[in-house]
Amino acid sequence: MDRQQIPAATTSATRREPALLATHNVLRNTYMLLAATLLFSAATAGVSMATNMPYLGLLPTLGIYFGLLFLTHKCRNSAMGIVLVFALTGFLGLTLGPMLSIYLTAVPNGGELVMTSLGLTGLIFMGLSGYVLTTRKDFSFLAGFVVVGFFAILGVIVLSLFMDLSGFQLAISAGIVVLMAGFILFQTSAIIHGGETNYIMATVGLYVSIYNLFTHLLFLLGMGDD
Repeated sequence: MDRQQIPAATTSATRREPALLATHNVLRNTYMLLAATLLFSAATAGVSMATNMPYLGLLPTLGIYFGLLFLTHKCRNSAMGIVLVFALTGFLGLTLGPMLSIYLTAVPNGGELVMTSLGLTGLIFMGLSGYVLTTRKDFSFLAGFVVVGFFAILGVIVLSLFMDLSGFQLAISAGIVVLMAGFILFQTSAIIHGGETNYIMATVGLYVSIYNLFTHLLFLLGMGDD
């Protein structure tokens, strides 16, 4: 019996090695690309602030964002996909400029609020990602929550075109923060468990989560500081 089990165990371990290596490569490439896009996004935000770039408006912003997102997904398996990731994250960085300018020039303690929001965003991301990487817990059960939350956000965006939802903005931002935290858990888990094998799309998912965490934490802190 032992003679039959040893080859079977060896074969099983041998089969797992390529899968583990592939997962490690996706994780490494994702974090390397994520770090590069965050730096590039910060640079484009700085350019936007320096040039006093105006707010583009909701519909143009969404149109460009979803257009770049579609192209990135379509080219995710080619070198062009990397170029489009930088185009997408650079554009989102540009959209941060007008918001940051307002906080830094018109809001009391605006600089402190921005830095606090940035620090909290980093702590939340590192804490959630570190938890998943350490425990290797499977958060695939959050898929339904993420999908429903995504469509809920789209629904709120559509409603905001026809109704004044400013009175609900505090609750909306708090909900988005919770949703983005859940998505970070889900996306990181998908990478280490083989559910996400494309590091370009993994980078986009994590970047968008970080972007939304930062902007909505900034709003919540601004509301609290008033």
